[in-house]
Amino acid sequence: MQTDLTKILAVSGQHGLFEYVAQARNGVIAESLSDRRRTVLGATSRISTLADISIYTSEGEMKLADVFLAVNKALDGADAPSSKAPEKEVVALFEKAVPDYDADRFYVSHMRKILDWYSQIVKYASLDFVKEEEEKADDEAQA
Repeated sequence: MQTDLTKILAVSGQHGLFEYVAQARNGVIAESLSDRRRTVLGATSRISTLADISIYTSEGEMKLADVFLAVNKALDGADAPSSKAPEKEVVALFEKAVPDYDADRFYVSHMRKILDWYSQIVKYASLDFVKEEEEKADDEAQA
């Protein structure tokens, strides 16, 4: 099954990732990827879809889906290090996966968050992402 990053949500102040379920009167109904519990995220919650997140590189920006795939390739089937791993280990992984990342704007804290998200996507979803072209075709077919 393909993972649609436009429906995977990161919420500021909340641990873990959520999957969009439906629009609520006062926010969004979302389901935790890890334990499948549903919750209402209020309209004042700072919510980002993973499809909207990018990292800074010397060439511009790199979409999070591409970062996940690069990390997967760099790990070569091994498990990702914990987000609590030593800083040198985390930085070494990203230097291998995304060698042209912008060290002035992409911090170790960002790397750790991406490792957390990567681990959750691998465990509870898949790295087979829905492409934007496929998404547009699905939207047109439903219309």
